[in-house]
Amino acid sequence: HAPTPAAQMQDDFLSGTSAAYLESLEDKFRADPSSVPASWASFLRQMDAGVSGAELSEMFSAAKSGAAPVPMRAMAAGNEASVNQSIQESMRLLLLVRAYQVNGHSMASLDPLGLDERPPPVELDPALYGFAESDLDREFFLGTWRMKGFLSEDNPVQTLRNILTRLKETYCGNIGYEYMHIADRDMCNWLRERIELSTKASYSKQRKMVLLDRLAWSDMFENFLSNKYTAAKRFGLEGCETLIPGFKEAIDKASELGVESITIGMPHRGRLNVLANVVRKPLQSIFNEFKGGPKPTGQASAGGSSYTGSGDVKYHLGTSYDRPTLRGGRMHLSLVANPSHLEAVNTVVIGKTRAKQFYHRDDERSKHMAVLLHGDGAFSGQGIVYETLDMSQLPEYTVGGTLHIVVNNQVAFTTDPKYSRSSPYCTDVAKGINIPIFHVNGDDVEAVAQVMEMAIEWRQRWKTDVVVDIVCYRKYGHNEIDEPMFTQPLMYKVIKKHRSAHQQYADKLVAEGTLTPEELKGVQDNVLSTLEREFEDSKDYVPKPRDWLASHWAGFKGPDQLSRIRDTGVNMEILKKIGMAATHIPEGFSPHRVVKRVYGARQQMIESGEGLDWAMGESLAFGTLLAEGNHVRLSGQDVERGTFSHRHALIHDQKSGERYVSLRNIYADNKDKPSEFFTVCNSSLSEFGVLGFELGYSLENPNALVLWEAQFGDFANSAQIIIDQFISSGEAKWLRQSGLVLLLPHGYDGQGPEHSSCRIERYLQMSDEDPREVPVNMDLVDRTQIQEHNWQICNVTTPANYFHMLRRQVHRDFRKPLIVVSPKNLLRHPKCISPLSDFDDEEISHMEQGIRFKRLIMDKTAESRDLNAPVEDHAARLVFCSGKIYYELDAEREAMGRESDVKIVRVEQLSPFPWDLVSRELRRYPNAEVVWCQEEPMNMGAYSHMAPRFQTLFKQDNISRPLDALRYAGRAPAASTATGYGQVHAEEQVGLIKSALNDAN
Repeated sequence: HAPTPAAQMQDDFLSGTSAAYLESLEDKFRADPSSVPASWASFLRQMDAGVSGAELSEMFSAAKSGAAPVPMRAMAAGNEASVNQSIQESMRLLLLVRAYQVNGHSMASLDPLGLDERPPPVELDPALYGFAESDLDREFFLGTWRMKGFLSEDNPVQTLRNILTRLKETYCGNIGYEYMHIADRDMCNWLRERIELSTKASYSKQRKMVLLDRLAWSDMFENFLSNKYTAAKRFGLEGCETLIPGFKEAIDKASELGVESITIGMPHRGRLNVLANVVRKPLQSIFNEFKGGPKPTGQASAGGSSYTGSGDVKYHLGTSYDRPTLRGGRMHLSLVANPSHLEAVNTVVIGKTRAKQFYHRDDERSKHMAVLLHGDGAFSGQGIVYETLDMSQLPEYTVGGTLHIVVNNQVAFTTDPKYSRSSPYCTDVAKGINIPIFHVNGDDVEAVAQVMEMAIEWRQRWKTDVVVDIVCYRKYGHNEIDEPMFTQPLMYKVIKKHRSAHQQYADKLVAEGTLTPEELKGVQDNVLSTLEREFEDSKDYVPKPRDWLASHWAGFKGPDQLSRIRDTGVNMEILKKIGMAATHIPEGFSPHRVVKRVYGARQQMIESGEGLDWAMGESLAFGTLLAEGNHVRLSGQDVERGTFSHRHALIHDQKSGERYVSLRNIYADNKDKPSEFFTVCNSSLSEFGVLGFELGYSLENPNALVLWEAQFGDFANSAQIIIDQFISSGEAKWLRQSGLVLLLPHGYDGQGPEHSSCRIERYLQMSDEDPREVPVNMDLVDRTQIQEHNWQICNVTTPANYFHMLRRQVHRDFRKPLIVVSPKNLLRHPKCISPLSDFDDEEISHMEQGIRFKRLIMDKTAESRDLNAPVEDHAARLVFCSGKIYYELDAEREAMGRESDVKIVRVEQLSPFPWDLVSRELRRYPNAEVVWCQEEPMNMGAYSHMAPRFQTLFKQDNISRPLDALRYAGRAPAASTATGYGQVHAEEQVGLIKSALNDAN
């Protein structure tokens, strides 16, 4: 061929820069085509076919610029029909490559049992793209494309056989990749660069030995428990033993990439193995739990609590430890306790992780991360999984990505996949967001380790979630004493003959010469001897009360330790300063005219010291806590504005859309306080997930007020699992305190069954207070009533009492959940106001609020708060009530002119019951008929909670009333919380008020 002019040559073509080098390559090619790199062999074959250097250079430029590459032979031939045919073949070949990238996972070897037989998808059949068997050894032009992976390699011409081999090795091996649903090109390229490798990834001998050791621990731990406790439920990991080495590889990689702590949530299956071999919970402690040992009896640490609670089964318990990593780092691992309700712990873990990131100023979300383990049936079947995924990129809820690991047993309890989900994979729900899913054969420990490492790298690079689906099996039934042959006979015939991943990997390493049989025996003997030694030592193991409060909780009291009641009033000057800061709107900001008016009215409240409404009382509570250095976080649906347009804690500029939070003015000059030191954020339309998140957030650090507000109180029943299994009982079961506040709007205003009741009765029923016993010590100094019980339930009626109640949550040496039956009607009620003096730290007269929360508010005519108040024997009726019904009762009493003989007492704290104060009122009015009045039907509301406690007081010598002396005034028993007919509601409301105030018929 004629030489190509230098001006037409491109120096970067195929990295060729030296004529001498080219000549030597050609000599080698002539002698042996396989002796030169594939790209050069292809180049020299094209030269032989008649393509000039200039043409080759031109095609290279076209490929680099993204133009469609034209096959070289066709160009050389100069035949237009041939060119078109070759272009079509290249394009069809590109479609085939893409088909493997999209659907190659469907032909991957994922099922260790070989039972999941799927017909090959037609998209992966070369015949669909016009290729026949005779084309396998033909060369085709693919080009070199501006993307990562297979199509970017310096190998533009390949045989069809070579292309198919590479695609099958990459996408149809023991790992199935799903990532082409991700819309971001850079993310897909990042994955292709790590997936479409020209040489298969392999592990060094040292790494293989580490994997074997970890796999041996995983397998032999389960076998050891099986031999020692043959009849015990342990929900073992047999069938997915590779989880442990894979999980530990993920931890090592995370540590290497800067992660300092991992918060873990998981179901019961494999939990003991994770506790022992990943988190490093002492084996003696685990063995002791199998013995059903006694409650911890050892000595608590100095100043520690000896409270042990009611406990929980061993496969629900959590723990936390610092452990070294393989590559020399340290990692704090925290496994969150959870109930049997699958997936319920998901957002609890996410919330706890978000709190860690906040308190450690991990703004990049690279040092603290979450790992969630799932079962296959639960991942596809439980709606909380999607709620968790949906929250993953929300600004106030994201944790910068969560690693989801699915232990895919291919059976849900006793239900086969085709009867438990409508999608091919249990993980398909995760494709709703832009995250990758890696399916992996659970018998291939190296493949499991590989995808675990890649998942961590993805999380650290892209700060989004990632899913690893370990396809495995369950060696036994749902638990070890269950019979799986009842429901999966064919599967379990195969399982009985199937060798464990540990056995398979050990044999593989011996066969390839990585270790000798003697070395293998040494590894296994070391594991077994350690287990035996720890088991023997566990016989003398005496469990101690857990030092269950993390460093943030140092100095906080357990239920068995006295915590002094503190005052919650604030200096008047500080109140005014905070009030003005909380109502300030900056120059140039254009709020909605109504919001401007609201803020102006609030400023007037502070300046005059009169008429503070509910929202202003709340704002002062938040503001004073912030000024004292306490983090405040409020979330829920519509909380920024407030469901009832009362809060306006975050406002919007009507011209620019800019957002403004006035409470942040309080700490704006403190550079140590991040902007989100006060957070008010609208949540996704979720109750279950968001309440779980806020609970997890509250568990991390006690120096915060964390609140969740339901849009309407009864919507909280969508989060009943979190309330029942975590909030009401978490301290008793798992020794974990939380000061979480639930705001549940409640009140009968004629809005129908779904917008009236927060179901007070359910929370009261879960209170663990004994209605038959009056506490011995109710003295202000020594009272431990709240500490000793599981939570508080309040229905307050003044902004000032609301203020003191919220501050009380933080100003104490322990934490308890608080259920607030919050108002709707009272938010703007003209009489539901408080003077600024009710918020301060001075108490001038008994008619003032005082300097702390009032558990009970006596009648407005009463003149003494003393527990031995003077008797007023002229009163004919004593009405006890709670919440907004008070204002209706008081208005009717006033209209009747009966303030002198009808007394109305508000019980602000329903639980724990204010025994001392109710007793005082009963003794103050000894001749009065006693009435309990409520808006709710008789079988709802607080009546069932109050009645037995009044009966207990009636038995007291200094009260001595008939046991049936409490008269009920309220709606009749009902199936529905409220009527949907406005006229009926109004008639019922009038009737119950008259019943309370008038003589019984």
